Amino acid sequence: MAREVTLTRVYHFSAAHELANPALSREANAALYGACYRPHGHNYYLEVSVAGVPDPLTGMAVDLAALDERVERLVLDQVDHRKLEEAPALAGVITTGESLARAFWRVLAPAVAPPGSLRRVSVVETAKNRFEYRGDAE
Repeated sequence: MAREVTLTRVYHFSAAHELANPALSREANAALYGACYRPHGHNYYLEVSVAGVPDPLTGMAVDLAALDERVERLVLDQVDHRKLEEAPALAGVITTGESLARAFWRVLAPAVAPPGSLRRVSVVETAKNRFEYRGDAE
C-alpha cells in the first residue's frame, strides 16, 4: 500500500500592517496592540504543507510548479511589498499572525490540488513568532 508523504514549501514576502480592530476606538486599539498599532512591517515566511501519495513513475507526490503558481497568484501577489489591510484576500481581517494563517488557508484550500491535500499553513512573522493553522476541525 502506498503511503502518503507531506511536503512543505517555504515562501517569503515583505509587508506592512497595523493592528487595529475597527470596532474599537483609536485609544482602545493603542492600548490593546501597543507598538503594533502603529504602521510597521515584517519580512514574513509562509510555509505551505501539502500531502499526497508519490506517483510511481515520477516519485513525486506534489506538482511543485502548480503549487508555486497558486501560492504566488492567490497570496504572494496580493501581499508582497504591500499593506496587508489593502489585500483583497484579507478584507475585514485584523492582520495578526493568527488571522493571516487562517485567511491564507481559506484562500489556498480550494485551490490546491488534489482537493483535500492542504495540511498546514504557517506564517512566520518574527524569529519568535510562528502561527500555524491546520484547517477547521471536522
